Amino acid sequence: MSVSVRIPTILRTYTGGESEVTAQGETLAGVLEDLDSQYSGIKGRILDDTGELRRFVNVYVGNDDVRFLDNLETPTPAGTQISVIPAVAGGC
Repeated sequence: MSVSVRIPTILRTYTGGESEVTAQGETLAGVLEDLDSQYSGIKGRILDDTGELRRFVNVYVGNDDVRFLDNLETPTPAGTQISVIPAVAGGC
């Protein structure tokens, strides 16, 4: 199942500068595996050493945060847009 994945600026070095790429997978885990096969190393920037989403990386399937769905097992139907968004911290 082909999906589009929006890539944040900080990870575009892995995708040759592309802001949006396509990947295959029935779940978010499958999509991340496919992404990593195309763009080596990108999955390691999204997942931590235990294989879970990094604390400061948010991933949306459609408009829904996967942490409130099924995390890496969230289904990714064909045509879905996935957004990887690094959390922004700071302030006064």
